[in-house]
Amino acid sequence: MASERRPRLTPPIADVRRAVRRVLERREDAPLLLVALSGGADSLALAAAAAFEAPRAGWRAGAVVVDHGLQAGSSEQADGAASVARDLGLDPVLVRRVDATAAPGGDGPEGAARAARYAALDAAAREAGAELVLLGHTLDDQAETVLLGLARGSGAASLAGMAPRNGRYARPLLGIRRADTRQACRDAGLVPWDDPHNADSAYARVRVRERVLPVLEAELGPGVAEALARTAEQLREDEQAFAEQIDEFIEEICEPAEAGIAVSAAVLAANPAALRQRIIRHVVASEFGVALTRRQTLEVARLVTDWHGQGPIDLPGCRASRAGGRIEFTAR
Repeated sequence: MASERRPRLTPPIADVRRAVRRVLERREDAPLLLVALSGGADSLALAAAAAFEAPRAGWRAGAVVVDHGLQAGSSEQADGAASVARDLGLDPVLVRRVDATAAPGGDGPEGAARAARYAALDAAAREAGAELVLLGHTLDDQAETVLLGLARGSGAASLAGMAPRNGRYARPLLGIRRADTRQACRDAGLVPWDDPHNADSAYARVRVRERVLPVLEAELGPGVAEALARTAEQLREDEQAFAEQIDEFIEEICEPAEAGIAVSAAVLAANPAALRQRIIRHVVASEFGVALTRRQTLEVARLVTDWHGQGPIDLPGCRASRAGGRIEFTAR
C-alpha cells in the first residue's frame, strides 16, 4: 500500500492538512486523537495530514483500523493499513476485527457494517483514552448522503447530512472532494486501497455515486455535489436553531403524566407546524427513546389541530391521547 513518498507540498496535500488543522485547537496536555483508517484514499490522506498537523497543535495522533471481515483477504488488508499508519508515525495503531453480519443495523448490510464499525471505534477510543476520532468522509460522501435522504423522504434532519462534529467524532474533510484526497495520496507517494464494495452496484450509495450524480452533473452542469453539501450545511443551521428553541421552553410546556409525560395542547397549537412537530418528536424520543416517522408525527399533531374526540394513537413504545387541554404520552 505504501510506496516511496515525495516530501513536496502540493495544493491537495495543503488542502487536506489545512482541513485537519481547523479541527485541532492548540493543546498543552498532549491529548490523543485516532484516525479511522480503512486504507482508502480518503482516510489515508487524512492519516498523513493528521500525522503532520497533530504534533504542531500539541496532539498525539494514532489510528484505528476496523476489519469488517466481509471479503477474502480483509485481515491482510487491515494489517497492511496498520503498517502504513506506523510508517506515517502514528502511535498507537490499533486493529479491531468485527463480525459485521452479526451487528444490529436498520439499513441492511450497510447499516450492520456501520453499527459494527462505530462500536469498534468507540471501544478503541475508550481503550486508548482518545479525545477525538477523525473520520474521512468527504464532500462527495456528504452529497451522496443528502441525495439518499431526499430519495427516502427522510426530512430536514436527514438532509442536513453528516455533522462536522458529533461528540468525539470529527469529519475534517467534508469540504474536500474525493478526487483531491486521491491526488493528495499520489502526491505523497501513498498507494490507497480500493474497496471492491465501493464499486458494487448492489449498494444504493454506490448507485448514487456511479450513476445518479454523474447524470445530474451532465444534465444540470458542474457543481451539483457542492450545491448539495451547501444545502446540508444550511439545513444543519436550521435544525440547530429549532433545537435551541425547543430546549429553551420544553420544560415549561411539559409536565408529568401517569406512566409518561404531557404537553400543553394550547402551546402546541400556538406554534408553527414545523416547531410543533419537532416538539412532538423531541418529547417522544426523550421520554421513550423512539424516533417517530413523519406520518406518526402528523397523526399526533392532529390531536392538536384537528381535535374532534378521536381516541388514542398507538405509537412505537408509547400511546398518545388528548385529555382536556393536554396531549399525554404514556408507555404501552
